[in-house]
Amino acid sequence: MRTQRPNYITRKKENMPTAVITGATKGIGRAIAEKLLREGFDVAVCARSTNNLRDLHNDWQRDFPERKIFMQNVDVQDKIRVKDFARNVLNNFSRIDILVNNAGLFFPGALATEPDDQLENLMQTNVYSAYHLTRAFLPTMKQQKSGHIFNMCSVASLRAYPNGGAYSITKYALLGFSENLRYELMADGIKVTAISPGAVWTNSWSGSGVAPERIMKAADVAEILWTTYNLSAQATVEHIVLRPQLGDL
Repeated sequence: MRTQRPNYITRKKENMPTAVITGATKGIGRAIAEKLLREGFDVAVCARSTNNLRDLHNDWQRDFPERKIFMQNVDVQDKIRVKDFARNVLNNFSRIDILVNNAGLFFPGALATEPDDQLENLMQTNVYSAYHLTRAFLPTMKQQKSGHIFNMCSVASLRAYPNGGAYSITKYALLGFSENLRYELMADGIKVTAISPGAVWTNSWSGSGVAPERIMKAADVAEILWTTYNLSAQATVEHIVLRPQLGDL
């Protein structure tokens, strides 16, 4: 029997704009979620770690007491859990204004020598989760005739590099998914933007010897997403590439 994992819901007033962000307990996902909370959005987020979600729930109840927040523990490699998350979001919110497919994993490796199941595992997290979650929300967005989907790609979506391996393949695939999705949805009033950041400072860089000043801030990605979202209805940005001023590492 599948174990029920904890959800956290803070109920506030209805009919505020709503954003859904995956992988939101740290790094880029958290920066985006907190930017949208500050701008008046209610949010629904998911992440793998129950402890991280609990800490985040406590922080956000303190910092954003006026916002409605839904959180669920989800391993996005599990299609059933992804679809369950989508159903719970739609049970708690009447509309979806922004969807940010941010959850992702990175493992370096060369195609000839990386673990045999590395491609499958990364595809499930980096591509299939975005595919299934987006499909679950499309009927609502189409009924609204509005919405903005942001897919968190990477500079690894653009060119090969040493030890990119399966990770780079998945990010190429996510960019392709974004381009196909935009083409299909342009007549429905739904925007699709791929964001391809270079190096962004997160906990994964701690102990690397790279100075935080050398690479971008997670808040930079959040700011460019917000600016893109606020364009007029007749304008869209298809693909954003952000790199550190001194170039990729």
